[in-house]
Amino acid sequence: MNFSRRDFLRASLLSSAGLLHGIPASGKQATGNQPRPHNRKQQNSGCSISVFSKHLQWLDYQDMAKTAAELGFDGVDLTVRPGGHVLPENVERDLPRAVRAVRDTGLEVHMISTAIGDPRDEHTEPILKTASQLGIGNYRTDWFPYDEAKNITQNLETLKSKLQRLALMNKEYNIQGDYQNHAGASFGSSIWDLWIVLEQLDTEWIGCQYDVRHATVEGANSWKNGFSAIHPYIGTLDIKDFDWSKNGGEWHARSVPLGTGMVNFDHYFQLLKKHDIGVPISIHYEYELGGAEHGAFELKTNKETVLSALRRDLQVLDGWLRDAGITRTG
Repeated sequence: MNFSRRDFLRASLLSSAGLLHGIPASGKQATGNQPRPHNRKQQNSGCSISVFSKHLQWLDYQDMAKTAAELGFDGVDLTVRPGGHVLPENVERDLPRAVRAVRDTGLEVHMISTAIGDPRDEHTEPILKTASQLGIGNYRTDWFPYDEAKNITQNLETLKSKLQRLALMNKEYNIQGDYQNHAGASFGSSIWDLWIVLEQLDTEWIGCQYDVRHATVEGANSWKNGFSAIHPYIGTLDIKDFDWSKNGGEWHARSVPLGTGMVNFDHYFQLLKKHDIGVPISIHYEYELGGAEHGAFELKTNKETVLSALRRDLQVLDGWLRDAGITRTG
């Protein structure tokens, strides 16, 4: 990648001053050093806890919803993407069915996880329109790779334009898109690049799904700095843990049950409390669970093993919220 420290600093400073192409998409000069209001979805009244339906794709809609309710979740974060619980080409038929099944158990669908990255894609508008009609407030977007033929400044301009177009469509359908920071080399992995772009956009309609696990992988000690920048734009959260494992002579981040890995959850939940961030939370279970961790439609282990893991991590998270003085809402 054609990257230089000068490119990065230039993009950072100009965006903070609202000068990367003059005026942000919102039509207002960026305030830079002044505090900005929280994302519109930060209700400051507590957090609901949903199960990521990727891990229950071995169940149909009714059994998935019933299982989530019996385990004690507040909702279901539905996968609406290729290989998901709801296929994009069937969204107008199947998303209402899935949501109805969830709501019939007394739970809610606060968010969905999608592969949306381009408003022009044939499935984008049907997904957003259907989700909006069902009263779903948030969706997770796709991830965006960097174009190695461009430098960082050029990439950020391109990605800003892409998210701006999504924000305009989100506004039309009264739904917010949240971009997840994911460990690796894609846009948003380092948090700072995502913050630079969000600083210039109308974040009433586009924000961040903050993932402290991936933030810790990329910045074991400095993740707190990224959180300090990005927190006003957090629309949803996802929770998981990890440790480092050596395999084939190389170190890899390995997902583990909550509280058994490296993430400093005590400090993290103190920060959520400090900044009054009350948004929907989705628990992800990406450690070995007989295929459920990968969204399998058939398990290679008994279902009680999976359900026990789901129940355990939910109880751990619930305890952390209580200890931090964060109200759990349905």
